[in-house]
Amino acid sequence: MATAPRLTTRPRVLLICGSPNQTGIMLQVGSHLRDYDCYYTHYYCDGLLDLACRAGWLDFTILGGKFRRDSDALLARRGVPLDPRGESYDYDLVVTCSDLIIQRNIRGRRIILVQEGMTDPENFTYRLVRWLGLPRWLASTATTGLSGAFQTFCVASEGYREFFAQKGVPRSRIVVTGLPNFDDCEAFRANDFPERHYVLVATSDTRETFKRDGRRRFLHRVARIADGRQIIFKLHPNENFTRSSREIANIFPKAAIFQDGNTNHMIANCDVLITQYSTVVYVGLALGKECHSYFDLELLRALLPIQNGGRSAAHIAAVCRESLEGGARA
Repeated sequence: MATAPRLTTRPRVLLICGSPNQTGIMLQVGSHLRDYDCYYTHYYCDGLLDLACRAGWLDFTILGGKFRRDSDALLARRGVPLDPRGESYDYDLVVTCSDLIIQRNIRGRRIILVQEGMTDPENFTYRLVRWLGLPRWLASTATTGLSGAFQTFCVASEGYREFFAQKGVPRSRIVVTGLPNFDDCEAFRANDFPERHYVLVATSDTRETFKRDGRRRFLHRVARIADGRQIIFKLHPNENFTRSSREIANIFPKAAIFQDGNTNHMIANCDVLITQYSTVVYVGLALGKECHSYFDLELLRALLPIQNGGRSAAHIAAVCRESLEGGARA
């Protein structure tokens, strides 16, 4: 497809969105780049993956389904300029929260990769992908940062700089900027969620993304930790609400179950946070809550996103400006 002619001398920036969290990050970064021509697109793919996506087979991923509907609705509410699949223009810079797929039309361009949150465990699939050079998306977010296609990788903390460097990402390309949405957790204490002093259980969409999930065993673990205290469940937005709520009700008939709502506010008001593979555990740790996770808590404390009063998006935008105006990073 032919691209539209350039009518201004201002650099063009494409911000690639995805999940509501990723879309929120891109909107925050774009708000600090208003002197450039910024356009937004939902996450997209090419070739056979695109055919599968159009057929609805990838609706459990950020490429479609509820993730796409929620992201598109958020972009529409903000009224930002859209360029679906980045097909209308030649871009001077691309900003994305995922390099599991490097789309054909951005290859060879300046790319800023932004960490979106916690990465998946380095399981057998991850090792197989690395050993055999298989497509990165097969191992999900465990392979974040391994494309080598980006100029700079903006990460949440010094702990994550070391974490990704140990995976093989060149240290010279990693910059600690903080992580939008997780860099001002104290602000979540000001909220109107009515409940206080409960055990909050934030589940993950492991089954919906075809990973193993011993949900019954997990629920019994919740019962042991809660030890009779009030329990509130916040389901992942991508979860099968009917199935998950039925399983919960069988063991916790009095528990409140939410699929929507502000998870961060719920965490701010709880005494105990129980998670599976969720980035929201960082909110609990930052707020000093008693936290439980499938990940090692000492590791999570070392990786904890820096708390900089919500300035991470501005820091990432500064990296973008340096790329556009200061030349390529070594």
